[in-house]
Amino acid sequence: MKKKFFSLQQTLYPTEIVPQNTPENYLSQFINNYNTRTKTSKQITQYYRATLADSRNPYGFSLPLKELCYPIVAQKSLGSRIWDVDGNEYIDLVMGLGINLFGHNPSFIKQALLEQLEQGIQIGPQTELAGEVAELISDLTGMERVTFSNTGTEAVMTAVRIARAATKRYKIAIFSGSYHGHSDGTLVKLQELDGKLQTVPLSCGVPKSIVEDVLILDYGNPQSLEVIKAHGQELAAVLVEPVQDGCLDLQPKEFLHQLRQLTTELGIVLIFDEMITGFRIHPGGAQAWFGVQADIATYGKIVGGGMPISVIAGKAVYMDKIDGGMWNYGDSSFPQVETTFFAGTYCKHPLSLAAAKAVLKYMQFQGSQLQTKLNQRTAEFVKTLNDYFAVAGLPIKMTHFGSLFGPASSGVSANSNTDSRIGLSLLNYHLIHKGILSRGSSGFLSTAHTDEDINYIIQGVKDSISELASGELL
Repeated sequence: MKKKFFSLQQTLYPTEIVPQNTPENYLSQFINNYNTRTKTSKQITQYYRATLADSRNPYGFSLPLKELCYPIVAQKSLGSRIWDVDGNEYIDLVMGLGINLFGHNPSFIKQALLEQLEQGIQIGPQTELAGEVAELISDLTGMERVTFSNTGTEAVMTAVRIARAATKRYKIAIFSGSYHGHSDGTLVKLQELDGKLQTVPLSCGVPKSIVEDVLILDYGNPQSLEVIKAHGQELAAVLVEPVQDGCLDLQPKEFLHQLRQLTTELGIVLIFDEMITGFRIHPGGAQAWFGVQADIATYGKIVGGGMPISVIAGKAVYMDKIDGGMWNYGDSSFPQVETTFFAGTYCKHPLSLAAAKAVLKYMQFQGSQLQTKLNQRTAEFVKTLNDYFAVAGLPIKMTHFGSLFGPASSGVSANSNTDSRIGLSLLNYHLIHKGILSRGSSGFLSTAHTDEDINYIIQGVKDSISELASGELL
């Protein structure tokens, strides 16, 4: 029998764990309580493991916490809340990995999807909404031309291909710590080999030949500009995540301005990957926030309102590589620009575009105050947590960029030693046990989160840390 919502205290907050005499006993008791509360999620994960190949299932795996290593299986969601298959209610900070700026299942997006479903899902002919949504994106971002795809990976692949086609060069530069999807072309990293830093594939299955066309640079470091200058005649593009998901306190405005000037001088295409920052920090994204206009930008997540969509937008001189450029009926004009290859069955999917139109119209009506207010609430939330960590003497510091928050690079992070990682994992599991879903040590606030939600999260963090300390596990 599923629980009904009466109050946060009743449905979200389970009975406190009684501290045990040893860390081992405490951990054993906690695992038992956690498994009991989320037993169906664990059963489903185990039952389908042989058939379902899912990279998220072993995420964060460690032998001491093996019995906790399974995802919460969601059943329904609304606003700031998710309910799992055991009927447990959670305040959600994952928010679709950044998709749900307005919370889960907002009425204005739901209505747009229902209306489109009544019209049908026409794929093959041109989608009626494509031009209108492209204009809305152009109006908000200042980009001249727009096209659509389905995922961030596809959008970045397309942006890089356009840059290479336009410049007739093939090498690109990216920055350490950035993430640009899972295509082979960006899955590279720096690794020390024989006492030297070398570019190598990030994962098995990525060809070694890929590294020949990728430079990896240090983000925000002026020396990186010198490297770009030295390779100026080889580089088709510099691909940048303006604020990296894993390093939120690095927000190098001056560096970005210098990068814009340098790439312009050298004829290098500047690509902004705005999958996370786009429409979040400002209606015009990180470009508007930092005052830097990229040549091409990729967008996703928020603009789809929960539906799969990605956007490639940019200056006409580059985007003309998609369709040959501007021409008119009734005269002698024709598409004169040599095109590169671009395709996809589900690009311009009617449901995705219906959701995108609803999101863009809503943001247009709300204006920049929507982001400003949410950014400020996130700043206050982070400050409250940091004040607590400082008073408690904990080596943890949080930061934020817009409504995305996470650990500062100077604080404890997932890249710390094994004990620190286990400690952070246990903190995350304690929060889940108390009805708070997060991305480990980071998350997103939405316009659906209430003051009551935020206060509950803060108290949940404090109580979880207190319990871990009592069990000598923090």
